[in-house]
Amino acid sequence: MEKEKQPVNSRSIEVCFTPMLFSEILTRDNFVVVLVDILRATTSICAAFEHGVKSIIPVATLEQAKEMKEKGFLVASEQDGKKLEFADFGNSAFNFTRESVGGQTLVYCTTNGTRALDIAKKAEKIAMGAFINLSALTGWLVRENKNVVILCSGWKNKFCLEDAIFAGALAEKLMECKGFVTYCDSTAAALDLWGVARPDILGYIEKAAHRHRLKKLELDDVIPYSFNIDTTGVVPVYADGSILDVQ
Repeated sequence: MEKEKQPVNSRSIEVCFTPMLFSEILTRDNFVVVLVDILRATTSICAAFEHGVKSIIPVATLEQAKEMKEKGFLVASEQDGKKLEFADFGNSAFNFTRESVGGQTLVYCTTNGTRALDIAKKAEKIAMGAFINLSALTGWLVRENKNVVILCSGWKNKFCLEDAIFAGALAEKLMECKGFVTYCDSTAAALDLWGVARPDILGYIEKAAHRHRLKKLELDDVIPYSFNIDTTGVVPVYADGSILDVQ
């Protein structure tokens, strides 16, 4: 954030509500990115590591995903929520059981999450954030001791509620730790949204457009799971072309 406002030895929190805004972030030095796609990519990536996937190779385009499938990789790929015919898996956390992905390398391509990751890939590190790994992620960020940019994947470069709510939950958690501050209006808005949603998060998420897209596709069985807090201790982090669990 703006250096003249940031106290000495503090770490800043900035929220970027859509990938289109990432090039305009104010945080320029010594930062890590937290990628957020609650419905469903980052939740599903955390679930895959919880169930023993060895590594995940994210790709930004369907053409790249098809090429990797032809090379013999397991591939998870969807478009507008629907699993693609060439893929082994769609984008539901429930796809990634220990039997299906344990010990495997998985190639991953989604409508929003992996494209947002591609936009931010020059960052030093990119961690995957979800409600299911909220506390583990917070602990890792504290140990990293860097400024934090929370990048919401959104829906086709548009704002979405579920990612913004998580950004507020993570910002609140970090600000409970000594040394994290924010002077970012987007972070303040995310904190306010989280405060409103927290008492009945599943009720509040009925307002979210993507929740209803998934319902129409009969893929909304994963909704309650996606908003459970701290069901896993994994912290998937992207670096040098692949995602690994750093915990």
